[in-house]
Amino acid sequence: MAKFEPQDVEPRKYEVSRRRFLRNAGMVASVPFLGGLAEILGERGASAQTYRDESHPLFASHPAYKFTFVNHVTTNPFFTATQYGMQDAARILGIPTPQWAGSQVSAVSDMVNAIDVAIAGKVNGIATTLIDPTAFNKPVDRALDIGIPVIAYNADEPGNSRLCYVGQSNLTAGAAAAELIVATLKPGDLIGMVIATPGTGNIQPRINGALPIFTKAGMKTEVVAGGALVPAEITAVQAWWEGHKDVKFLYSVDNGDSEAVADCITKNHLKGTVGGSGWDVSLPVLDGVKSGALMFSIDQQAYLQGFVPVIQLFLYNISAGLMKPCDTDSGLGFINKGNVGPYLAHSTRFEGATTKATVYTPPNKILHS
Repeated sequence: MAKFEPQDVEPRKYEVSRRRFLRNAGMVASVPFLGGLAEILGERGASAQTYRDESHPLFASHPAYKFTFVNHVTTNPFFTATQYGMQDAARILGIPTPQWAGSQVSAVSDMVNAIDVAIAGKVNGIATTLIDPTAFNKPVDRALDIGIPVIAYNADEPGNSRLCYVGQSNLTAGAAAAELIVATLKPGDLIGMVIATPGTGNIQPRINGALPIFTKAGMKTEVVAGGALVPAEITAVQAWWEGHKDVKFLYSVDNGDSEAVADCITKNHLKGTVGGSGWDVSLPVLDGVKSGALMFSIDQQAYLQGFVPVIQLFLYNISAGLMKPCDTDSGLGFINKGNVGPYLAHSTRFEGATTKATVYTPPNKILHS
């Protein structure tokens, strides 16, 4: 990757600022927390250490709280940054790294079983993706009934009793993406709506949010089911395109689908003929944006989806439940050719691109509306 230069950074207009979040969020412990963050992310100089240790006390001595994250696609590269986020938060707080459990293929039964195991193990908190409207209601209620707090992240179901949701507003994001897409098309154009697992709570809302916009603009639409694993998605999108060569745009709603769309457009030399859009920030997706295979992708800040639940579960426990977990919107950041450069210029744990803890200089100017 090219050497990172601070002056090259163009902030993402629609993105929640991590620096602002860490500075202002009431759920974190202000300066003591920032001191720990500075150390854990690599600022280990004498002045930083003195500031943390002598100027401000740390949290009171506390138990080694055990948390479990239950995920629907545990090996999906999107959640690499989520795992880094939960690891970093746990290290800052001085607790064990949360257990990472669930399913590799969006199997709800595997996820429910993982929640049951966590409950039986008497963990101090659970964070889970609610990808089904009803299947998680009873296990979440069982956890709450014995005093185990449960937070939803990445995917939410408002009918569930979980204490809060940490993640993107998927319905709103889908509508926002659709507004950009219809501006490039004309009535009657066919849009392939590519989704890994139709009906799941984390990505179906992105289809649901976009569909009314497409319909109102007079577009024809067809859902393309890719599957939970990237190789299968690449095959599925290629096969669908071969049977629908009149398609004008491929709208994808998750990282694997985005890689498949970029691959299809690039491999078949469709740039300028078929438009494409992505979701998330894996390197193949970012390369697709840079090359023009994808008009844009969307950053929903996967790191925060791991970091914030750990902070909130910790504070709930240490405060006897008085620090109640609260909804946290992880943002809607559009990445296009104009601002993809900073993503590709350097690797960070925040995007899941490296295991190394790094510290970069923030941009000199922050865009605002």
